[in-house]
Amino acid sequence: MNIKELYYYHDLVRTKNFSQVASDFNISQPTVTMAIKRLEESFGTTFFMRDRSHHQLTVTSTGLQFDQHVQRVIEELEIAQKELARAKQERISFGLPPIIGSWYFPRFTPALLQAGLLNQLEVVDHGSASLLQLLAKGELDLALLGSLQPFQQPSLRARVIDKAPIKIIVAKDHPLTAFKNGISFAQAAQYPFITLDDEYVHAQAFRQAAHLARVRPKIIFKTSDVQILKALVANNSGISFLTDLALDANDGLIALPLTDGSQPEFIISLAARANRLLTPNAQRLWSILETPLKRS
Repeated sequence: MNIKELYYYHDLVRTKNFSQVASDFNISQPTVTMAIKRLEESFGTTFFMRDRSHHQLTVTSTGLQFDQHVQRVIEELEIAQKELARAKQERISFGLPPIIGSWYFPRFTPALLQAGLLNQLEVVDHGSASLLQLLAKGELDLALLGSLQPFQQPSLRARVIDKAPIKIIVAKDHPLTAFKNGISFAQAAQYPFITLDDEYVHAQAFRQAAHLARVRPKIIFKTSDVQILKALVANNSGISFLTDLALDANDGLIALPLTDGSQPEFIISLAARANRLLTPNAQRLWSILETPLKRS
């Protein structure tokens, strides 16, 4: 079986037109016809029904089933090409969400500098949901991901490396600072919120906390910028729901722990594709990142 024939096959399923496939791959139509014939003979079945009188081509049920396998083969081949190309360059494509990249990952930089790995990283900065998709497509070697639950996908090799509570964040002179030892989400929900948008897992955590508390908090502003969110909260424009990982001493903010049971927490995981064989440099990066660090 020629790998190119699988590409011809999938394109024919998509277009149902031999001439179009020939044009797409800059080959002759008889080349496409013979490729499909060889595949059908190889598997002892018919993948296409041809109605020459009406110039129609119909994909059989076995043809559709075979195309599902073909798509997976093509996807894996394309992923392999990307991974092998990066391996030759000795570069590591590394996914970092904004909060983890800004307030958690820097703790590892001394060890990465000492190992000579920091300058090998090609950092991709997106939200965890987007990075998870890039991992699946083979666009990334490794990623640090934020979530509310540990990852359980069979296609993913994931290790939880840290957890942090998500708290109510208020300005230092806000009335809710009276609840420094703890506050219920329902109590906090009496004040307007400034939240992160759906690119962050915090949006899901906020909805989950509101559902558990059976309240509908008022959201006056959503943003994708953590610094803007913190500045607005510090200015008493509203309160927020944020992991304390993202707080600095000079932010002018107070983090109030929630007293409610079963509250969401921010989970940080190190992840790679399950069938991805890491290069020596990528494996060294994995080993450094999975080493527990003391919280500063």
